[in-house]
Amino acid sequence: RGDGSGGRGYWGSCYFALVALSFSGAIGLTFLMLGCALEDYGVYWPLFVLIFHAISPIPHFIAKRATYDSDATSSACRELAYFFTTGIVVSAFGFPVILARVSVIKWGACGLVLAGNAVIFLTIQGFFLVFGRGDDFSWEQW
Repeated sequence: RGDGSGGRGYWGSCYFALVALSFSGAIGLTFLMLGCALEDYGVYWPLFVLIFHAISPIPHFIAKRATYDSDATSSACRELAYFFTTGIVVSAFGFPVILARVSVIKWGACGLVLAGNAVIFLTIQGFFLVFGRGDDFSWEQW
């Protein structure tokens, strides 16, 4: 074909990105589950970080819906969404550290949960970078 896509085309690259994001999300959840379910740890309190993973995109969704002028480089609503999202992400990283500090979980479990957090939040960011372009295959069309 000569377009450098290796015969995949546009839809093939989107499917590849979707599979790669699914795989990285599964790796992040595996780290999280290992931090809870390994025999040495066996405490399931770190699963509460799943709440932070679920609510982290919500400020972006609200700001995207409320902001009508897409040409503006900055808006108060978008900046407030960034602020809330940052607070949610920092809380997700701080929660296992606090649990380990008060000896509810072990530090090894805390490390696995933090690794899972990093992978899952990078997966969420990757989803918005790949599918948030506003073209035919964006998440807004779903």
